[in-house]
Amino acid sequence: MADIVLGVGTSHTPQISVPWAEWPNLGRTQEPSPHIPDDLDAQLQPEVFQRRHAAAQAAITQLGQVLRAADLDAIVIFGDDQHEQFDDGNMPAVAIYHGAQFSLKRREPSSRTPPWMAVEEQNWERTQPEYPNHQALAEYLIGALSEQDFDITRCSRLREGIGIGHAFSFLYRRLWPDCQVPIVPVMVNTYYPPNQPTPKRCYELGRALRRAVGSWSGGQRVAVMASGGLSHIVIDEPLDRQLLDALSSKDTQALCNFPRALLKGGTSEALNWIAVAGAAEHLKMTLIDYIPGYRTPPSTGCAMTFAYWN
Repeated sequence: MADIVLGVGTSHTPQISVPWAEWPNLGRTQEPSPHIPDDLDAQLQPEVFQRRHAAAQAAITQLGQVLRAADLDAIVIFGDDQHEQFDDGNMPAVAIYHGAQFSLKRREPSSRTPPWMAVEEQNWERTQPEYPNHQALAEYLIGALSEQDFDITRCSRLREGIGIGHAFSFLYRRLWPDCQVPIVPVMVNTYYPPNQPTPKRCYELGRALRRAVGSWSGGQRVAVMASGGLSHIVIDEPLDRQLLDALSSKDTQALCNFPRALLKGGTSEALNWIAVAGAAEHLKMTLIDYIPGYRTPPSTGCAMTFAYWN
C-alpha cells in the first residue's frame, strides 16, 4: 500500500521568473486593494524588488531539493486549467488526465508577444520533449474517487499543440526540469463560475485522494502538490495570512469555511492549497517563504508563497 509522504505548495506566477522592473504597469485596469499597506511606497523601490525576487529564487531552489530528496513513486498535482484543455463549452469541476505521457505547452513567438513573456521563457530551465504521466495511478484514482462520490471527468488526450497546462509544467520549468517521477494532473476549476468547487469540497477531495492512495498497490511513496496562488493580481495580505494560519494549524473548519467570495481570478488558486491540506493533513507544514510582491501603487502583483508538508 502507498502513503502520501510529502506535500508541496508553490506559486507559479511569471513574476517568479521575470525581474519585476521588466513587468508592465498592471495597475491601470485594476481596482485598488482594500488592504493597501501604509508603507507601500517603500515596498515599490527597486532594491526591494531585487531582494524579493532573489528570495523567490531561493525558495524555488529549496522546494526542488525537497522534491528530489523524497524518493517518490508519483506526484499528484492539483492545478487549475485556464482555458488550456477546457473552455466554457466544456468546463468540468474536477478532471484527471490519464494518458501515458505529455509535452509542455509552448508559446509561438510573434510580434504581439509582450517582452516580459520572452524574458520569462529565457529564465525557464531547459526541459525535455516529453514527461511521464502515471497512467495506472491516474486511472486508479478516477475509479477510487468515483467510488467516494466524486464526479471526476477523465481525459486521455490533451488538446492538439497545447500540451499540459502551465500549472503542471511549472514543476519542470522551475522546480525539477529533469524529473522522471510520473505525475497525475488533477485539474480543478478554480477560476470559472458557476461550477467551482467550494473550499470544503476541495478539502474533502484531498482527503478522499489520500484514502485512495492508501489502497493503491502500485507504489509506496506519493507526493501531492498545489500549484498557484496566493492572492493576485491585487494582493490581499490579510486573506493570505488567514489561509496560511489555517494551513499551519490544521484548522479544518477554517479551511472548509474559507471565504469563497474573495477567491476571484488567480486568488482562487488557494483552492489547490486547500486540497493539498486535506491530502496531507497527517503531515506538518513548513512555510519556506511568503513574499508579497507588490509592483504598482494600486497594490497589484502576486503574493508568492512556498511551503511543504512532511
